[in-house]
Amino acid sequence: MVESASTSTARLTHDDGGGHAGRRKADGSVTEDSRRDAWLQQARSHLHHADPVLARLIDDRPDFDPRAWISQLPPMDLYGALLFQVTGQQLSVPATRRTLARIEALFGGHLPSPAELLGVDPEKLRQAGLSWRKINTLRDLAGRLTDGRLDPDVLSGLPDDELTAELTAISGIGPWTVQGALIIALGREDVVLPGDLALRKAVQAAYRLDHLPAQPEVLAIADKWRPYRSLATSYLFSAAFERAEASPAARPAPSHP
Repeated sequence: MVESASTSTARLTHDDGGGHAGRRKADGSVTEDSRRDAWLQQARSHLHHADPVLARLIDDRPDFDPRAWISQLPPMDLYGALLFQVTGQQLSVPATRRTLARIEALFGGHLPSPAELLGVDPEKLRQAGLSWRKINTLRDLAGRLTDGRLDPDVLSGLPDDELTAELTAISGIGPWTVQGALIIALGREDVVLPGDLALRKAVQAAYRLDHLPAQPEVLAIADKWRPYRSLATSYLFSAAFERAEASPAARPAPSHP
């Protein structure tokens, strides 16, 4: 499950000062960090001008790092990110983390590869906290990745909609699950999770709506964020988590697979 949305396992750093010229190596080439800084500055500027609600969220969080939450997760390839997302279906953040920790313990402290998951007794996965439905989904996905029906390298290169179509053909994997993997493992920059109940509540609060927006309304609001919907979503999650930490109420569990 996604705690706050954004894009790739490498953390983005940022420079909030004006006139960012980028850090350079001794040979004068621009570093990867400076390119990310420039991208983040450009994305913030676009969102700031496109949406006054996001402008307020951005102004209130000058030091916000949209990738900081990724560092709290285990290293994940595409299968690992999908395992993470499937595990988190209908669970709170703390419950997901506890279950992931037990799964990692089964595999020597890391998330399993598809072959490793197929090699373990499914009953042990059940004891770790996965439901039989989730176990069947993960084993089906692992089987397709190991027998060649799905190629992770090919999948990783597909456009978002084609990758979603390939993976949602598997029972138990819905758009929300794939969208989270796009953000966590593949670094996609223009992803929004309209089926995530936490995001819908975040949109309701930020936009001061008198109702919980349905998925089509979230998508309509998010249209102005293109092509930086992942970053916009990250800001909304951040605001929601800040409210949750200040309140005794727990973060709502996502309601869609």
